[in-house]
Amino acid sequence: YENLSGTIGNTPLVRLNKITAGLTGTYYAKVEAFNPGQSAKDRIAFYMVEQAEKKGLIKPGGTIVEATSGNTGFSIAMLSAIKGYKCILTLTSKASTEKISLLKSLGAEVIICPVDVSPEDARSYYSRAEQIAKETPNAFYLAQNFNTDNAAAHYHSTGPEIWKQTGGKITHYVCCAGTGGTLSGVAKYLKEQNPAIRIIGIDAYGSVLKKFWETGIYDPNEIKPYKVEGLGKNIIPSNIDFSLIDEFIKVSDRDSAIRARELASKEGLLMGYSSGSAMHGIFQIQHELNENSVVVALFSDHGSRYLGKIYNDGWMTEQGYLLGNESETKVPSINEWEDHEHYYSYESVKRRYRT
Repeated sequence: YENLSGTIGNTPLVRLNKITAGLTGTYYAKVEAFNPGQSAKDRIAFYMVEQAEKKGLIKPGGTIVEATSGNTGFSIAMLSAIKGYKCILTLTSKASTEKISLLKSLGAEVIICPVDVSPEDARSYYSRAEQIAKETPNAFYLAQNFNTDNAAAHYHSTGPEIWKQTGGKITHYVCCAGTGGTLSGVAKYLKEQNPAIRIIGIDAYGSVLKKFWETGIYDPNEIKPYKVEGLGKNIIPSNIDFSLIDEFIKVSDRDSAIRARELASKEGLLMGYSSGSAMHGIFQIQHELNENSVVVALFSDHGSRYLGKIYNDGWMTEQGYLLGNESETKVPSINEWEDHEHYYSYESVKRRYRT
């Protein structure tokens, strides 16, 4: 390869075995941590930057500015280092210290913004990024939420890869909804190949996306703080094509964390926080699957970026996510959680009554 960017894409599809034992159907993970920047965001950063260069929006020696939850920022910082651009990134205070350190290690300037302000607030990480881009000479705001080259990147790469890797047998695509590019870009390609493929979007409690999909109404009352990173929004991104989504599921911070830890302990897959969300989504749709179901869940990043959070027993205990007596290798299953006298989540009660 001429440089590191040539290694982006063509990530493996890995069969899930132990964690899905007892479930009907066949399950695969699209493991985006195999990208050089260890996340699916390498794809969109590369494609958006290349398209902007072709349009003359980014010029030599310029500055790329972006509002990011961390992974897109890492990919942009990586590409900026390769291409010789300056890089300024705005993040919310929810970003892990590992992510912030990684961004700085690649030469990016990182600006931390409060997480609990509206998108229109001048202090929000969206508004700060826009302001910085306007005030900085020869700067370009990449705007991953509204730049539709985001979804196009996955339409041209991730979607075709999944279709080819499953031999066209995929029946369900499970993906977290954040900016919407990974979800909608892949969904558009798969639906063009087979309209019967069901697209399952995963949202966070505290996000506006599922409510908007259901009603077409942006409801600010839905917005609440949440811990999980990489899914959910307090805005409606242009990259989400809601018409492509067949089912939207909300998952909790706790269930997402426990599922991610189960992926590590049962499958050897050290994945990020939102991968646990996607995995939990699989369990939420098990009632609609059969022996012919081929389910692909997109795991967007690597777990090394969450060592201070979901893979840290102290942090997990502080959040109330562990029962209190587990060792580092003993992780309670979701069934153990539901049998515990203090665990009465909405999802567990719903599943019991459905059964």
